[in-house]
Amino acid sequence: MSQPESQFHFASAPVSWGIEDNPDAAWEALPYERVLDEIAAAGYSGTELGPYGYFPTDAAVLSRALDARRLTMLSSFVPVPLSDPQAAGQVVEHVRQVGSLLAALGARLLVLADAQSPARVKLAGRVPIDGSQSLSSGQWRQVGRLVAEVERAAAEFGLGLVFHPHVATYVETPAEVERFFDAVSATGAGLCLDTGHCVYGGGDPLDEARKYRSLLRYIHIKDIDAPTLGKVRSEALDFPQAIAAGVFSQVGRGCIDFTEFFRWLQAEGYSGWMIVEQDVKYGETPVPPLESMRLSLDYLKGVVAHLRSPDSPAAAQ
Repeated sequence: MSQPESQFHFASAPVSWGIEDNPDAAWEALPYERVLDEIAAAGYSGTELGPYGYFPTDAAVLSRALDARRLTMLSSFVPVPLSDPQAAGQVVEHVRQVGSLLAALGARLLVLADAQSPARVKLAGRVPIDGSQSLSSGQWRQVGRLVAEVERAAAEFGLGLVFHPHVATYVETPAEVERFFDAVSATGAGLCLDTGHCVYGGGDPLDEARKYRSLLRYIHIKDIDAPTLGKVRSEALDFPQAIAAGVFSQVGRGCIDFTEFFRWLQAEGYSGWMIVEQDVKYGETPVPPLESMRLSLDYLKGVVAHLRSPDSPAAAQ
């Protein structure tokens, strides 16, 4: 399916409906058909695979479901324990499993992340800057080895590899992102910048985009409610508690300056798909996901339209 004629193409993902990494009440209550229906109804033309097993793993079945809704499958978010050498074999096997399905659906990217861990779930948004709760040098070397193996496994299916720094993992803060890319410098792994997780982890999305411009290959668009993030930090809420409290807002309702972010992307000539998301807890969303994701898309389209206007500073450049 061809992409819309635009510099930026917007997709969404099951996480915005409360579909988390492991089977839970949301998996039982929300048929995948409904989530796909609502992604399309909200105005999106693409999606991510979501956690393996939520959507059908039979490529023919899933392909028909996507085609019926005119949705393109783009990628899959794959969290794995990067620093655990005992898990390496299972990680590569899982990547091949996901990669085979993605390739059959015509997807082009595998989005790798470190898996959440209990210690970092508790410290989300409050990671000490001295590195005392981060990985050791030996663990970073293990990360480099495993990412190289994952990259080779993904390449077997024609998939490019990008890495998603993520809250509640050992690659959350700007300093940890820097250590990660130092550790994997021998690979071709690119960056999937998640604007919301970046802010939650203490970074600035525009600063990180500039810093890693040569590696920036994919973007997840999320927004952050600044007062809630302040509460998360002051009250030491863990990551699930923060999500339930609404730390991720509807896009355009939070603290991220997306006009400046997109102005920079336009000036840099960045183009491609972006996954628009709002991490939510199933059953605890003040605004139904369909409405929230539709309004988020309307907002982003408005930002892009403004930048294209003859009267905007970006258009005049």
